Amino acid sequence: MINKYVAMGFGALIALAPVAALAQEQVAQATTTDSTSMAAPTTGHTGSHRGHHRRKANTAGHRARASAHHMHKMSAAPAAAPKS
Repeated sequence: MINKYVAMGFGALIALAPVAALAQEQVAQATTTDSTSMAAPTTGHTGSHRGHHRRKANTAGHRARASAHHMHKMSAAPAAAPKS
């Protein structure tokens, strides 16, 4: 039983080896040719502690409002099914 799994593993290794080599070759080519087209990382100030906390508080407020709205809708009686 174990020999069957070992044979399947070796078969998969042999079958997928060219695919892995091809992928590595494409990655190597991409890093050498496209290095000038990538955007440069930001070097300046990207945000403040105060702005982060303000945004986090606003998001929490929106989430609380949406949750309260959902709970209010869930507590209401369900709409009557249309009669045909």
